[in-house]
Amino acid sequence: MPFSSILPDTNAPLIREIDPAAAIPGGDVQIVGDHLSALPYRLPVVMLGDLAAPVLLAREERMAIRVPEEAESGALRVLRNGAQSNSVNMKVATLVADDVHMVASPVMDEEGRVYATLSGSRGQETPVSVFRTEPSGETQPFVQGIMNATGMALDPTGFLYISSRHDGTVYRVSPNGAMAKYAEGMGVATGMAFDAEQNLYVGDRSGTIFKIAPDRQIFVYATLEPSVAAYHLAFGQEGKLYVSVPTTSGHDCVYVIDSDGSTRPYYRGLGRPQGLAVDIAGDVYVAASLHGRQGVVRLPQDGEPTLVLAGRDLVGFSFTPHGTALLATSTAVYDVDLGIEGWRVI
Repeated sequence: MPFSSILPDTNAPLIREIDPAAAIPGGDVQIVGDHLSALPYRLPVVMLGDLAAPVLLAREERMAIRVPEEAESGALRVLRNGAQSNSVNMKVATLVADDVHMVASPVMDEEGRVYATLSGSRGQETPVSVFRTEPSGETQPFVQGIMNATGMALDPTGFLYISSRHDGTVYRVSPNGAMAKYAEGMGVATGMAFDAEQNLYVGDRSGTIFKIAPDRQIFVYATLEPSVAAYHLAFGQEGKLYVSVPTTSGHDCVYVIDSDGSTRPYYRGLGRPQGLAVDIAGDVYVAASLHGRQGVVRLPQDGEPTLVLAGRDLVGFSFTPHGTALLATSTAVYDVDLGIEGWRVI
């Protein structure tokens, strides 16, 4: 055998990085490496597990692909001109529930049950307000009779709180599904979050953050610019409340409200920021568009923002008690292990 035939193929594709290394099905990710460009009249082939991923762009050192709808976590590799690249593992979120209508973030209780809304358009009555998916994967109706169920929050005893953006009412639902009104007059009530003292905060997207004390006294906590969609709320360390306010500007802001109610921008420059959560290091994660790329963006306390998960049209994001993260489009809920632990307020 000639010596040259046993030399490594220096033109074989090489994957150096997948950016980001996690996605929901349908998300667009980039591959950074060498020898990734197209040949005349022929694109490279990208395999994720046993599925071929559509190639959106192929350049010498960068490719863009779309994660197939049926994809699962697995090895990603590039096939080009008869040669195969190295394999790099990629995480793909798993479907938890579909045929839902999410406007805010899904939540998971301590038992691993996931709650998702069937919100409907403004003023639309839906047959189910909230679905509950068991750890076994079985999804069943959990709450009925709430028009435009929007935001959700769980208290330490397992009671679920649900906001209605139709009439500004917040409902309290027991683990067995018994429902009662908790507070009224919250405007266009959207996102909600509890602080460590069990005060419930409700975002009225017309410009107000309400604070509901455990004895149900209601206070105006802060005022912000109005949102065209919803306020999304999440508490972090030192009692800081983070709020995303999607507008039509394409250069939107995530705000931070200190425990004394003072408000300031935390980061500006996102496209339509929506569901958000905080990790144990104090970094904020938000479903948004960053420099034209859609997914979940990490906003560190120090440093530049980065995309940690790719996904189109995300409206919700939350960490779970089991160490994973929940993601929501308007019609589906997914679960993924990003290797990131969320901040537990209570």
